[in-house]
Amino acid sequence: MPSHILQTRENKSLPARIALSAAHTRGAHLRTEHFGDWLAERGRAHTFRVERIPFAELDGWSFQVSTGNLVHRSGRFFTVEGLHVTEEGEPYGDGPYADWCQPIIKQPEVGVLGILVKEFDGVLHFLMQAKMEPGNPNLLQLSPTVQATRSNYTKAHQGADVKYIEYFVGPDRGRIVADVLQSEHGSWFYRKANRNMVVEAVGDVPLHDDFCWLTLGQIHELLHRDNVVNMDSRTVLSCLPFADAADGALLSDTDLLSWITGERTRHSVRTERVPLDSIPGWKRGDSAIEHEEGRYFNVVAVSVRAGNREVTGWTQPLFEPVGLGVTAFLTREFGGVPHVLAHARVEAGFLDTVELGPTVQCTPDNYAHLPERERPRFLDTVLRAGPDRIRYEVVHSEEGGRFLNAVSRFLVVRADESDAPRTPPPGYAWVTPGQLTSLVRHGHYLNVQARTMLACLNAIAERTP
Repeated sequence: MPSHILQTRENKSLPARIALSAAHTRGAHLRTEHFGDWLAERGRAHTFRVERIPFAELDGWSFQVSTGNLVHRSGRFFTVEGLHVTEEGEPYGDGPYADWCQPIIKQPEVGVLGILVKEFDGVLHFLMQAKMEPGNPNLLQLSPTVQATRSNYTKAHQGADVKYIEYFVGPDRGRIVADVLQSEHGSWFYRKANRNMVVEAVGDVPLHDDFCWLTLGQIHELLHRDNVVNMDSRTVLSCLPFADAADGALLSDTDLLSWITGERTRHSVRTERVPLDSIPGWKRGDSAIEHEEGRYFNVVAVSVRAGNREVTGWTQPLFEPVGLGVTAFLTREFGGVPHVLAHARVEAGFLDTVELGPTVQCTPDNYAHLPERERPRFLDTVLRAGPDRIRYEVVHSEEGGRFLNAVSRFLVVRADESDAPRTPPPGYAWVTPGQLTSLVRHGHYLNVQARTMLACLNAIAERTP
């Protein structure tokens, strides 16, 4: 076979180009110090309004008579159903409940989360969007170039075209930098996945209102600001093929994959979709579905006006967590190589039972009534950490299209042997950021919180030792 038809299996220059962009904090189009003014101006340029409404005022949504499920009359978008979950085996500190019921979002369609990149002055810039989502605490955040469900870009809403979608799903799309199917929140979505893409543009790219070109270094600086870079941007950024400066790790890559396989084998989770009106412990009122003990989350309804969206007005349900979340990696160095403590998490909505999550991922208020032995492992270590041990701390919100005011403190906390031993408890493993970067190139290895944490680890890599 002629050699000229073969392609290089891996683009060796790409990690260096990404590192160069990460090192540049002065963009060719917008200075970081002017970003806040730009975002505020985009907010003033459009009408944004989100109001809570009773379920009876939802337009096109209703509770099915036969099941109580919350559905849209078109049969599209998503449904809110009930889920019965049974976990067999040892939860190893994941909490005391091995059998429970809850509302869950079922949205089978795969969306596109895509960031377009292009070189300016020899440096890769990322095309980011100031996008309004009704659940965002400050409404407008920095989102990917494209953040669209299939219903969006096939115009099931009868709305306007999704800008730049042709760069990701059209026949003339650009060069693929990353393209992987990743899970969504396994605690709130049932087997939901989105296509995470980074594409390098070929040729000129028009710049529309509400979009800006930023270097990766600028985005990394914005990741240190509360509620600026949205969840969809963070998960796509985590998929970038960063170079790994460390050759060694406590676990070899083969041993790490074997450990993950063992965790998936060890856990047995049975899920059954059930009618929403049949799940015990939850009650439905005029304006909310809530747990009878006031914990976990509520299902609420909102009316939305957004002047710059494909559809400028609509109503919809949202999940609203009760309390501020905590998401954290404990970190240590072994042999001079930084490691983070990953947790093999079981979440009811996962396709493959177990994905790697942060050391801690929970809403502490949900466990405040429990004895210490039933609280999530390492939670108290994170909560007690002094400023000298906190390497990174910021508040980020979760996906604002389905979740209302879902915010968490994201932390990277230095630990020692007394806090987090070299031989961790079952269900935990020390891994390097480079190993996480290798795993995230494949779907369903890192959960969405771990992917945010990986994006944050990349953002602090040059700031602190």
